[in-house]
Amino acid sequence: MTRVRRGEVFLVSLAPSRGREIQKTRPCVIVSPDQLNGALGTFLIAPLTTGSRAYPFRVACRFGGKHGHVVLDQIRVVDRARLVRRLGVLSRPVVAAALETLREMFAD
Repeated sequence: MTRVRRGEVFLVSLAPSRGREIQKTRPCVIVSPDQLNGALGTFLIAPLTTGSRAYPFRVACRFGGKHGHVVLDQIRVVDRARLVRRLGVLSRPVVAAALETLREMFAD
């Protein structure tokens, strides 16, 4: 697999999951910085969903011709082996909004 970059969307196998964690194999955006992506075999991802309400920590997006959300309240770390295939890239404004929302989530 080629280099993985922040903002890219991959089909990611999230199973097994527990409780209310997002399940299945679904599109996810890479949110970890490129420096870490190049050095580690793991990536910080946020799932994309089309069946979501506009919760405070979900960023509206359009990807693959569908409207949905970046689900930042379900971020997780995944191994490279969970990345099934690259689907494309989210727009820069959506990635910037997601990163700003993450800053707000983790601010004191």
